[in-house]
Amino acid sequence: DESKNREVVLGKLDKLMKEFVYKALLKHKVSESLARTCGGKIFTFGSYRLGVHGAGADIDTLCVAPSPVSHEDFFDIMVELLKGRSEVDELVPVSGAYVPVIKMRFGGVDIDLTFASLMQPTVPEDQELFDVNLLRNLDETSTRSINGSRVTDEILRLVPNIPTFRLALRCIKLWAKRRAIYSNSVGFFGGVAWAMLVARICQLYPNACAAIVVARYFRVLLRWKWPDPVLLKPVETCNMRFQVWNPSIFPQHATHKMPIITPAYPSMCATHNVTQSTQRIIMSEFKRGLEVSEKIIRGESGWEELFAKNDFFRRYKYYLQVNVSSANEDTQNLLHGLVESRVRRYVGFLEGVDLIVLAHPYIKSYDHNRICQSEEEAQKVRDGNIPPADETAATDASTASKDTEKKEDSSSAAQEDANKNHVYVSSFYVGLLLKEKNHDFNGKRRMDLSFATQEFIKIIKMAPTWKEDEKMSISIRFLRQSQLSDKVFDGQPRGRLHSSSTKKKGEKGASKKRERGDGVGSDAKSAKKVRVADALVPSTSGVTVKAADDADGSGGQNTDKAQVGGPSDTPAINGGYGDNNKGNGKDQSAVPANIPAPVPTAAKMGGIKLKLLGSQ
Repeated sequence: DESKNREVVLGKLDKLMKEFVYKALLKHKVSESLARTCGGKIFTFGSYRLGVHGAGADIDTLCVAPSPVSHEDFFDIMVELLKGRSEVDELVPVSGAYVPVIKMRFGGVDIDLTFASLMQPTVPEDQELFDVNLLRNLDETSTRSINGSRVTDEILRLVPNIPTFRLALRCIKLWAKRRAIYSNSVGFFGGVAWAMLVARICQLYPNACAAIVVARYFRVLLRWKWPDPVLLKPVETCNMRFQVWNPSIFPQHATHKMPIITPAYPSMCATHNVTQSTQRIIMSEFKRGLEVSEKIIRGESGWEELFAKNDFFRRYKYYLQVNVSSANEDTQNLLHGLVESRVRRYVGFLEGVDLIVLAHPYIKSYDHNRICQSEEEAQKVRDGNIPPADETAATDASTASKDTEKKEDSSSAAQEDANKNHVYVSSFYVGLLLKEKNHDFNGKRRMDLSFATQEFIKIIKMAPTWKEDEKMSISIRFLRQSQLSDKVFDGQPRGRLHSSSTKKKGEKGASKKRERGDGVGSDAKSAKKVRVADALVPSTSGVTVKAADDADGSGGQNTDKAQVGGPSDTPAINGGYGDNNKGNGKDQSAVPANIPAPVPTAAKMGGIKLKLLGSQ
């Protein structure tokens, strides 16, 4: 049924595409009779075209139109046509993306709709895209869009055994999603990158079955000498004006950390978003995948261990919670897409902070929808401080509206008041690994996040999507792992996987003293120290997190001891609508918060071993 529904949706999209081309050509003064014959066509690419899509997966779709239909027409006329369809919801146009896209749900199917305009008067039903001459005189945006379909077809042409490739790719895609490293937008690998890696292993082992391809996949990629590129075929150079990936000519290409190069001209790097931190995380997962796959081959384990769910929220001692909110669903969808595409920039800024060894972005957000009873409650929700009742069953706007309508004594004034305090909020998370504290240093260390945070907020607010009058808000909170909400653990235990080295040493030292039979008073004192370490780990060390400076240039001369009893007491670094500090007489956005906090062991790295990363 789902397969048939996808075909029905694609058929409707094709008809809608032709209607869009017709209206756009009329706008450009083309006669009505000619506009009816110019055509237009949609192409699928990505996982759907490769034949590895699963239940609920989205469909990457390319709309191809004749000249002079433009991208501006696409994001104007096509968006209006989609808004007029009852089966379309969650419509999010992202015109400023590297590859402009319209994200939506059409008839219950997630669709990513891209656009390209060919330099030809018509687009017939038998139009194909493999001819490189189609790229002549195309603008770069259309070239990037059309290359999605061309790359997918080229991958299928280059693999020696398509059934084996598809089975192995399904396995790797599931593994990457379960391990939370499947997201191009936040700095990991996207679908096309995973497909090209599997295709390369299939080329290296053309006669291997899918299970052997998966095992060799981890072995080969763990030992790959990055940043040497992964190529399915030699890079083509045609006599066209397009920039082809070449680090010896273009300095920016030399900065790519894990380059995986698309096989269709013009060849591009599909992994240019990878950061220093995400590279380390990916390599750590390759190492784990190799260890588990070898156990599977030896018969010592099952495949379920390979696909074990990630432990992101149990891995680190500290997290940053990026909260963005607005007053209506459509605006929130736009804001969500904006922040999701920029989180990797924040990761890049955080990597420049002296004490931070690794900044690990999570690939999904946690979204809430609440009608608040007061502005104070609404501000707490905007800051990501969702009451426990809403973590298990968030207030649904449509249900609340229906219940309100059923009440006979409801009034329009009450409805307006509800809309006024209606808050949509999305929370993104970044795990932080800090350098191990030098045991010869007894003072407090200062970790200044103000520059990284201010630059990130500036990037968000400079985007065309951001509109102050839409009651948009952005705030960033520094949290301990114990302060995370129960919702993010999704039934997993809350306890951290790795304790600090200071705690372990304290327990070990106390144990040795007891074994030596030291004095009772000394033993009690040691036991007391161990208990203190359990609570504060340790009480003598800390990290000072400096919040964003106030706009008045005060520079935050005062300091405040932040309570760590729960998320509601954690200071937020704010950059949006509303006053977060009403009633306390103090602007905490300009106050550095001195948070006594333990420093995780770099050698442990929350489950990611740095020793591996520096080895050959």
